[in-house]
Amino acid sequence: MKILLSNDDGVDASGILAAKQVAQKFGETMVVAPYNQQSGIGHALTLVEPIRVNEVKLRDGDMGYGVTGTPTDAVTIAIYELMDEWPDLVISGINTGRNTGKGELSTSGTIGAATEAASLGIPTIAVSQHTPDDNIKFDEGHIEIDFSSSQKVLGDLIQKVIDNGFPEGVDILNLNVPANPDSYKAKICPLATRMYEPVVEKRIDPRGREYYWIDGIFYEGNPEDSDDHVLLNENVPTLTPLILDMASDLEALKGWYGE
Repeated sequence: MKILLSNDDGVDASGILAAKQVAQKFGETMVVAPYNQQSGIGHALTLVEPIRVNEVKLRDGDMGYGVTGTPTDAVTIAIYELMDEWPDLVISGINTGRNTGKGELSTSGTIGAATEAASLGIPTIAVSQHTPDDNIKFDEGHIEIDFSSSQKVLGDLIQKVIDNGFPEGVDILNLNVPANPDSYKAKICPLATRMYEPVVEKRIDPRGREYYWIDGIFYEGNPEDSDDHVLLNENVPTLTPLILDMASDLEALKGWYGE
């Protein structure tokens, strides 16, 4: 089994190394990811400037590839240039921070990498860990996080894919895991409405010119049902099947349009 690993946190992130430690138990792995942090880049593809790829020594001593582009670039170059044959499975993550809610998935670089792989018909898992700030440590300039909870749930999910095949009609399995879950069994659930409510802050620079910071606060308007955002807050791992077909009800539109 050939497994490609990518992310949006960068090739040197501790999360992708944690995912690799799990994936290599199931098959041959390759790490191809952006050089730098690419959170919020979504499914962007670099078209107007060159992309460079270099071998990098990972922190476990193995070799991977760093790409001077987006997560989508990394996945595309890996599949079409770096791998001798297409992967049987792509894992995007483990991302530092959750990826929940309809409003955020289109901007997530983690989901962007997963979307590119899934668009080629490759079974794909996107995995993220909700990690409170007090669980984050720094070691020689690196962010170090205990991903053992996500590793456990991810390993179980990969085994299910091997045993049962990828679920029919699903393009991406979106897995979110709390740092210290009450259970290691993920709950299948829908997406929340939103994860964040955007906040735009206007400031003035030293020369008197306006500039802006875009940030967000946790959205409080999600319904009180068992969606991925609510369950994750309740310390439950969540698993949501995603599809790439964004077309809605054609017959309903024909009636509305008068066709």
